[in-house]
Amino acid sequence: MKKSSTRSRTIVGLDLSDKQSTFVVLDRGGKVVEEGKVRTTPSALAQQFRGAPSRIAMETGCHSPWVSRQLSEMGHEVIVANPRQVHLISKSYRKSDRQDALILARVARLDPALLGPVRHRSEEAQVDLALLRSRDALVATRTALVNHVRGSVKSLGERLPGCSAASFHKKVAAHIPAALRLALGPVLASISELTAQIRAIDKEVMRLLKKYPAARALKEQIHGVGVLTALAFVLTLEDHTRFAKSREVGAYLGLTRKRRESGESEPELHITKAGDPFLRRLLVQCAHYILGPFGRQSDLRRWGMALAARLGRKRAIIAVARKLAVLMHRLWTTGEVYQPLRQLPAQAAA
Repeated sequence: MKKSSTRSRTIVGLDLSDKQSTFVVLDRGGKVVEEGKVRTTPSALAQQFRGAPSRIAMETGCHSPWVSRQLSEMGHEVIVANPRQVHLISKSYRKSDRQDALILARVARLDPALLGPVRHRSEEAQVDLALLRSRDALVATRTALVNHVRGSVKSLGERLPGCSAASFHKKVAAHIPAALRLALGPVLASISELTAQIRAIDKEVMRLLKKYPAARALKEQIHGVGVLTALAFVLTLEDHTRFAKSREVGAYLGLTRKRRESGESEPELHITKAGDPFLRRLLVQCAHYILGPFGRQSDLRRWGMALAARLGRKRAIIAVARKLAVLMHRLWTTGEVYQPLRQLPAQAAA
């Protein structure tokens, strides 16, 4: 921070915004000694927060990864708060940027653990993960356009032949009604272009797999875990040692149930859906495959099928996804070779 009387400024609440961010500085006694706004740029932040190291608290957001990395490199203690934990901000009746920054500073001064600190991944992992997210966005866009074409044709009482999304633009072109060709022609062209872009990204994803041996090992050992899931798992967690127990990964990814225990009341609630939704969705898709008709026999599949018979398929899918995340972390941590049928007799395994 600025050198003018900054020695007592030890706690900073920083409310990040796209163009200008708001900060509030507290001294050791909790008194506000400075507040203001700073442009959300590397040079402006470096100018404002140069000087003696401070504890700086901010919420997660679009800018928090690079801002937290920059301030940490400058020697500050940076705390990135989980918005789910800071209800004083999200449920405030007098919400403002200044008030948000002040609450962050006051909580960080008293007990930083109350902010549910989040650890951002490295810039390299963030860039590599962006490739997977971009592919996901392209696939979602293509799916929406394919559904639009099929729906438009159905509205005229006709149907298009079944085919994969990758071959859609080729196989349905001749079946588009004459009355809709002008309207749907550009859409088919866009689908064709998206398919080409997805294929190009797929090649880059395969190159990326070679960069991360842990992801390659998970993909090769666990049937039902594909390239995208293995890479997303390794890139999202990044450091497997951050979890003392593999079981903690399920909670980290939001695959454990919420708890609202009060006295003798403990209602059964939905999963928390905390953590990364992209990886959680990929794990759920893997669970669907493992319990589906093409899933290979394994202890995980047998356990999931038994659970589905007792509690229903939806609950079993989530449980298998959670158990799969724990299994993947365990294999990554120990380097063990996965044995899918460890709990089965030799004859049953054959």
